Amino acid sequence: MSHINVTINGRQYRMACEEGQEVRLLKLAESLESRIQSLRGKFGEIGDARLTVMAALTVCDELLDSGNRIRTLEEEIESLRDVRVAAADRARATQTAVANALNAAADRIEKTTQVLNRTIGGGVAIG
Repeated sequence: MSHINVTINGRQYRMACEEGQEVRLLKLAESLESRIQSLRGKFGEIGDARLTVMAALTVCDELLDSGNRIRTLEEEIESLRDVRVAAADRARATQTAVANALNAAADRIEKTTQVLNRTIGGGVAIG
């Protein structure tokens, strides 16, 4: 475990974190401090605890909105996957139908050629 000092709302706090997470924790503290300073600029000195709570609520609000957006995007991705699978199935079915149609046409051409060969006399083969 590492320990670092962070400043939030002008006060220093000693925080524990996992090894390698020090920079992330510092950035989180800086973000919260920035929100508190922004709120202080909007509302003035309304009390440290109140500013901290308001900053925490704005973070929670953004987190909630982000979670909802992620869920919406995951649903869109799933829907697009379903559409892709259906399109791939249709493409395979179309390829099969085209191949069957070409094979049937080739069979008809072959049969027509055989009939013509028999009727045009004299054993002269056509095709």
